[in-house]
Amino acid sequence: MSPAGAADAASPAGAAGTVGHLGIDVGGTKVALRLVPVGGAPREASFRWSAGVPAETDLRDLGAGVAALLGEWGGRLAGVGVAMPATVDPSGRVTAWPSRPSWTGLDLGQAVRELAAGAPMALGDDGDLAALAEADHAGSANLVYVGVGTGIGGGIVLDGRLCPGTARGSCEIGHLIVALDGPRCRCGRDGCLQALASGPATLRRATELRATARPGASGEPGASDEPAAAAEVTYPELREAWVEGAGWARAAVGTTARAIAGALVGLTELVRPDLAVVGGGFADGLPGLVDAITVQAQAMARPGHPPVPVRAAALGGLSSLAGAVILARHADEGRGDGRDLDRERRADHLGLDPARSVLRTG
Repeated sequence: MSPAGAADAASPAGAAGTVGHLGIDVGGTKVALRLVPVGGAPREASFRWSAGVPAETDLRDLGAGVAALLGEWGGRLAGVGVAMPATVDPSGRVTAWPSRPSWTGLDLGQAVRELAAGAPMALGDDGDLAALAEADHAGSANLVYVGVGTGIGGGIVLDGRLCPGTARGSCEIGHLIVALDGPRCRCGRDGCLQALASGPATLRRATELRATARPGASGEPGASDEPAAAAEVTYPELREAWVEGAGWARAAVGTTARAIAGALVGLTELVRPDLAVVGGGFADGLPGLVDAITVQAQAMARPGHPPVPVRAAALGGLSSLAGAVILARHADEGRGDGRDLDRERRADHLGLDPARSVLRTG
């Protein structure tokens, strides 16, 4: 990645007094950017990753996207926060990311530092940051968040702090085992929540169910020996069929809802949150999904132990992005410019380790 374009775009003549914080939400298929100028209106942009390209190409595209956004604004960055679904070690190096395997070994911390053009930066797990943003928005000190997208992310906030805290890694709700004989997850285990309830897993199940639901699929006149699964169900098709009440769509999404409900009920037994929030781009586009999860959670409740209330993410599919902006502000507060005490207070509120310039994801 060449950060020169971003650096030049961030500080054109005439804009020296304008500062802002940049949040970057890196997903498996797309990237969302939000620039929040101090005292100004937020600016947003997004783009999709190219398929099958090396990490260097992705970083070049990321740099171009950031440069374009900053060029439209014309101010100076005061902090950059990045929400990441990948596993990143304490130094900022990617150790695993099944959705984009070419990133393995990438020094992401250094790449973002170059992109930030001298502004302080920090990395955080996307699920943790989404939980933080939703808890902040809801005014809830005890919250569980599940984000459904290309994978399953999630985070837990207890007593206003991230749990377990970045010094001990992230909260990998997507890798809770909810079905011992369940499908294989990208991580290599069987039965992870992600393998049952992520967007791609739901679409694969929908494709299989629609194929068996086709007229003639059971040997009636007009049946074909060609597998209908060749026609993969797209997200718009699933959404339309779900809204219309098609049986195959209801069954496919119903399994997703049951798996998420099971994870939430299990987490409730452990940490007793006041609120559970379900978000992510995939979940955000399926009206009634949260209601389906609530029904399933109620059916699993023990006598005398009502399930935690479940709500749709107030920030929609942009919870992680909002959390990345919070992280950017935290990075700004930790610049060592005489505000170290404020930095300590902010870090304590986030459940972060104030001594780390790169926050560990796990």
